Amino acid sequence: MKLKQAVGKLHLWLGLASGLVVFIVSLTGAIFVFQDDIRDLTEPWRKVEAQHTAMLLPSRLQAAALAPHPGIRAADTWTTYFGPERSATVFFTDKAGAPIMVSLNPYSGQVLHETDLRTHFFSIIQEIHMHLLLPEAVARWVVGLGISTFVVMLITGLVLWWPKRRQERKQRLTIKWGARWRRINYDLHNVLGFYAASIGLILALTGLFMIFPWMLESSMFVINGGPVDPQEKITAKVDTLQPVAAATQPLADVVYRTARRLSPRAEMILLGPTGSRKDPAYCWTYAKALHYYHRDEYALHPVSGQVLQFLPHARKSPATRFSDMNYDLHVGQILGFGGKIVAFLASLISASLPVTGTVIWWGRRHKTNKPKPRPALA
Repeated sequence: MKLKQAVGKLHLWLGLASGLVVFIVSLTGAIFVFQDDIRDLTEPWRKVEAQHTAMLLPSRLQAAALAPHPGIRAADTWTTYFGPERSATVFFTDKAGAPIMVSLNPYSGQVLHETDLRTHFFSIIQEIHMHLLLPEAVARWVVGLGISTFVVMLITGLVLWWPKRRQERKQRLTIKWGARWRRINYDLHNVLGFYAASIGLILALTGLFMIFPWMLESSMFVINGGPVDPQEKITAKVDTLQPVAAATQPLADVVYRTARRLSPRAEMILLGPTGSRKDPAYCWTYAKALHYYHRDEYALHPVSGQVLQFLPHARKSPATRFSDMNYDLHVGQILGFGGKIVAFLASLISASLPVTGTVIWWGRRHKTNKPKPRPALA
């Protein structure tokens, strides 16, 4: 009993300390889960009619996207192809420092829409979810410590939930809807918290892997049974002293054609900036659009376009594949639309736990501090 009381105290004070962070991060996470599905319904420029002709090369798309923005170099843009039935995008930062995403028809080069991501709803939700609108250096520790505390709370919550007698388990698994509101609130905290604990733990840990890379690397070390092979890390070096023949076409086109040739089944292709002559040009290809698990990775020479390093998904170790699936796990889409629903519900329940927990604490505190009635005088 003393141990459980100590766990209860730890659970209470950690919950009060991190409750606001957990509430905001969980609620915005629940909203963000279906961002691609909602945007497909509300942003018609995300879809195009598939054609039998080849898609335009990146240099053509970049030129069309940057036409209204003189002074922005095509080599400083990010270009993404999302498959035959989706628009392509060119991303860059304009002269005013605004992040701009231009959606184009990949077959004709027609500009379909230009989005200032500073005012885009889901970009704002993502910023709140990741940084709470705080400076990144501060948010890293505020959010990171808040979610780390939430992980401890999930574990201590399971310890507090676990019944001493088997016959009590059924009671702990159901909500007594006919009871008074305080009892219903208590059941909502305990019963829903138990059902969502395992998924909430996955969502919290995958989020922490993004905040603290050392945590992901530690997990990869355990999965691999040792360090990850250095060949699996795209860390190609460019020998700037070695003379090479320059590509006879825009480097982005060379990178794109190479990716199409070596990853012919890839549905989505992401091309990084090609403006540096000292660092490699990077490219990632994905088996399925808007899914980030199954991917091939490229590093190419920034002058000649020669492949310096190529890491296909098939050659990756279990640890690297685990790292690749982190985002898809975090939003639930690793299991498709059903997985998103599960992540959405778990996030909503996670957001409710600080609220119902605070109500329980306040009710007990109020009951404890309530003055006792004086005995009647004779």
